[in-house]
Amino acid sequence: MTMAEPNWDDLRIFLAVARHQSLSGAGKTLRLDPATIGRRIQRLEDRLAARLFIKSPQGYHLSEAGQDLLDKSGEIEQNVQSAFSGIEGSAGDLGGSIRVGAPDGVANYLLPQVVAAICDENPRLSVHIVALPRVFDLSKREADMAITVSAPTTGRLTVQRLTDYHLSLAASVDYLASHPPINSRADLAEHRLIGYIPDMIFDKELDYLKELGDGLSATLCSNSFSVQLNWARRGAGVCIVHDFAIPAMQDLRRILVDEVSIARAFYLVRHADDRKVERLNRFTELLARQLRLELQRLEGLA
Repeated sequence: MTMAEPNWDDLRIFLAVARHQSLSGAGKTLRLDPATIGRRIQRLEDRLAARLFIKSPQGYHLSEAGQDLLDKSGEIEQNVQSAFSGIEGSAGDLGGSIRVGAPDGVANYLLPQVVAAICDENPRLSVHIVALPRVFDLSKREADMAITVSAPTTGRLTVQRLTDYHLSLAASVDYLASHPPINSRADLAEHRLIGYIPDMIFDKELDYLKELGDGLSATLCSNSFSVQLNWARRGAGVCIVHDFAIPAMQDLRRILVDEVSIARAFYLVRHADDRKVERLNRFTELLARQLRLELQRLEGLA
């Protein structure tokens, strides 16, 4: 008896395991039992006469054959999404699910209100914000798009510069009242600084302390901006804070505003295969426009 050819459902399960690198993660996404996922993967490997995953205590990692199938399956997936995108687009508003990856600063203090406004106008749309202090792997479809603080130079990606943003030194009102005054950068040597863990800075654009002068280093460190911000709010020290986050923090005050202003940019990164997916193109336009407007508004209040 001739064995049936793999179908789209097989590839859908394969893609989920490849992206989550585990049966349980894929099962949660697909709402299937991990044992069922495992059997389906084994059946697919049998059909293709190829080992797609190398299994280890750390999870399921793609073999060479698996990586080749991932590349080809991704193209098929985009064609399927593009087909449905055209139908959805005819209904007027956006629908379906879109996942956006972003560093936790923008994910916490810009994207919630921006995405909520977009979803108010598009009630059939579901948006997942993945807030992680790291680089997203769009080739594994960890997200449909990612906001980054530098433009990637490798990979099959499209990159759009979204907007510039600014950061300032800040400390809590209580901290400033109970510690020596800060009238110049030289005074920072007498204060406890808050920043990123040096060997866990995933993008050089986040290495802000280098711009304050030689000899300065943080003694309270985290790879999460939200942790740093909470330290500053509780009077633990001086922190470099996004200007767009300060209006939400009534207990923080910017300091040395005429002497320290750090400029950076946000970029929107997508997989090159998605450029014809109209649903993602429309969402990208809305996201870019709303994010620029919200950032300008908040920086004006800082």
